Amino acid sequence: MSYVDGFILAVPKDKLGDYKAQASRAGDVWMEHGALSYVECVADDVPYGEVTSFPRAVQAKDDEIVVFSWITYPSREKRDEVMKKVMDDPRLQDDMKNMPFDGKRMIFGGFKSVIEL
Repeated sequence: MSYVDGFILAVPKDKLGDYKAQASRAGDVWMEHGALSYVECVADDVPYGEVTSFPRAVQAKDDEIVVFSWITYPSREKRDEVMKKVMDDPRLQDDMKNMPFDGKRMIFGGFKSVIEL
């Protein structure tokens, strides 16, 4: 069973191009260091819920779009190895200091797969 890192964040709509450029660079680095897959998705059918929802979770503003992304690895151990390499990779240092979104509202976590079809 694989291991998955998941992310949800709100990106200002006028900075979506910047976000895509950074995400593309990051994806290349993650894949080079051993991730199995790297996926970035923008909200298309994500209603604002009365109690909970993706937009509520990241406190999305009217001028922001929700991004949902995930990275897969063969195992937690491989994820930890890849993550260290990615965080130390000099190609991403400037991007991590100049993210085109509010990182304080990003939700992220690691998940063990329990069913894979």
